[in-house]
Amino acid sequence: MRIYVVRPKGAARGGLLVFQEIFGVNEHIRDVTSRFAREDYLAAAPELFHRTGPGFDMTPGRTPAQATTDEGLAADIRATFDWLQNSGGAKPGIAAIGYCMGGRVATLAAMTVPLACSVAYYGGGIAPHPFYRVNLIGRISEIQCPILFCWGGLDGFIKPEQVHMVTEAMRAANKSFASAEFSDADHGFFCDARASYNANAASEAWALTLAYLENRCKPGGK
Repeated sequence: MRIYVVRPKGAARGGLLVFQEIFGVNEHIRDVTSRFAREDYLAAAPELFHRTGPGFDMTPGRTPAQATTDEGLAADIRATFDWLQNSGGAKPGIAAIGYCMGGRVATLAAMTVPLACSVAYYGGGIAPHPFYRVNLIGRISEIQCPILFCWGGLDGFIKPEQVHMVTEAMRAANKSFASAEFSDADHGFFCDARASYNANAASEAWALTLAYLENRCKPGGK
């Protein structure tokens, strides 16, 4: 598995796993990874389709995404986390963020490795969804860190009842979380390469994300 890594110019404030949309580690995800490095995170985006369709510049879409398994994804999460911690030298805290399918993977990561926090943007398949063979709602109790969820209120892919199912499961399991809905934003609102891009929602979610990461990744952050 290859990992797209961008290092900050100075000392890293922490490490960050960046999980792709269904389009692979494409130009947009590489740009997002670079943006986080400019915020002083050692940022690493693993190539999650390496078993079925390797390549950073491919735009594979649904078929490779549906061919992934939680066991394989968990192995990729652990490998990237271990690299950040041991070879990358990321300290003091390591967090995760993901978009679309990556939002689900960021939630899975919170169950798999000891993260400082995780951030999931419009993560399909956390709650039951026809696109995903396996959902994570029955595993919420396994989450080990706080999670920030960002949703689009106009998202036709993730329905309000699915968002509600996620937040209620987090609450029932007594897990620390924040849930932000941008009412006029659609699925994929953060991606400036998609027609659904919403500049206002993207900039506001970015500011919220940075604050959440800063608070949780600093020494003593919870």
